[in-house]
Amino acid sequence: MSFRPRLSRQGFTAFAGGLLVAASLPPWGFWPLAFAGVALFESAVQRADTGRQRALRGWLFGAGWLFPGMVWMWFLTVPGYLLAATMFAGFHAAAAWIAPRGPWRVFGRPAAHTLAEALRLCFPFGGVPLATLAIGQADGIFVGVVRIGGVLLLTWFTFQVGFALAGPSPVVPALARKRGVTAKGEWHGVIALGLALLALFVSPLADGTTAVGSGQTIRVAAVQGGGEQGTHAVDTPDDIVFERHLEATAGIEPGSVDMVLWPENVIDIDGGDTFEDSPEFDAVAAEAARIGAPFSVGITEDTPDGEHFLNAQVIVTPEGELVDRYDKVRRVPFGEYMPMRGLLDALGAPTDLVPTDAAAGEGPAVLELPDGTRMGVVISWEVFFGGRANEGVEEGGLFIVNPTNGSSYTWTVLQTQQVASSRLRAHEQGRWVVQASPTGFTAFITPDGDVLDRTAVSEQAVITRDVELREGRTWYSQLGDLPWVAMMVVLLALSWWGFRKQAPESA
Repeated sequence: MSFRPRLSRQGFTAFAGGLLVAASLPPWGFWPLAFAGVALFESAVQRADTGRQRALRGWLFGAGWLFPGMVWMWFLTVPGYLLAATMFAGFHAAAAWIAPRGPWRVFGRPAAHTLAEALRLCFPFGGVPLATLAIGQADGIFVGVVRIGGVLLLTWFTFQVGFALAGPSPVVPALARKRGVTAKGEWHGVIALGLALLALFVSPLADGTTAVGSGQTIRVAAVQGGGEQGTHAVDTPDDIVFERHLEATAGIEPGSVDMVLWPENVIDIDGGDTFEDSPEFDAVAAEAARIGAPFSVGITEDTPDGEHFLNAQVIVTPEGELVDRYDKVRRVPFGEYMPMRGLLDALGAPTDLVPTDAAAGEGPAVLELPDGTRMGVVISWEVFFGGRANEGVEEGGLFIVNPTNGSSYTWTVLQTQQVASSRLRAHEQGRWVVQASPTGFTAFITPDGDVLDRTAVSEQAVITRDVELREGRTWYSQLGDLPWVAMMVVLLALSWWGFRKQAPESA
């Protein structure tokens, strides 16, 4: 009879740990809470007597974290939100179940839960990397770890420190014993914390980037047309968005900037026409000629067969030429294309919110200005994927632009997490990032992750700043994600080997 209350209490503790992780995320975010949340989860899961209990507490931890952290999906698809948060919490249930017990858990559990996060960075539908542990650390003092191993290493670092603090370290056991937990100081915890600290101490060496020349810069004007949040493209006349951005751009003085950046898909070309043949192109070219600077503009237009549309960022010169184009590669599931459309139609889902699917682009994530300056480009959703920004830098991008459109989402959960992701990309690549959105947020982000000149939601604004051009690459930019996935697999395997070599302990 005493078993059920104890299980319920520990389940609540695991759920509370997840809530603390959620509270570390933007827009609520206080980054130290992630470490406290992981430690609280460990205090619950180490007391599980069976694999089933560990899995349940792992799911409750994930649910406490992901249901609040992914609430932005509610405004995109309610069934999708419920299914995604439930499934991704299930990844952490599996991680809690497969990790070993005993002192070796302090290595195995961080690795297992980092692999759970790695899985949701790529599955399903190419990955849904929102509300990640790393996003909550974008404002933290340990964020420099991403220059070694990107978000995966920062995720492992956060899990490793949290689990080690609550696990078999020589510091915490006395506190644990007061809660009735059998705990003693073990060398495993010391080494686990040492590994995390080693990554932290080495991280300053991982930045191999330098300024181009003697600090060469490009003066960029990022335009935010303004307007109401929580609106869908199918309900908003195309010309209103376009006119708002023209109106905002009219305040830019001739000769005052080197480039003008407009957000994602502020120009929508219907009826099978192309952007170059449209009056919108003529209007943009006229503004480029007036200011004397090229424009980087977000457009959508139909594919030649009329069955899909393309989401692209193009360069228009003051001479009235379209000289470069990047078509978005990573599409938003249920936002730019409808997976399983036939099944969802049969179930009565509102698939008409995405009446036509976007076609995926194939080109490299880079745009070139008329003077030969190259910039990495990640359109909206793509900024959540480190590999997209990395491709742009690999192709010679000296800074990164993130034209985006978050106007469909009520509240600012998604938008603040996107700013945090832009900060992670800036750290990972050692590059400036310029983010532009039609309704917020528009901002400049330094290579050290500082956010400058961030606009307010819905305001019409033009922000202008000199952006330093940088070359060279960080360790993460050179290595990518695969070595760190392999490291997690090795750590998990070694922890199981150590567990089996040592007599199992109830933990």
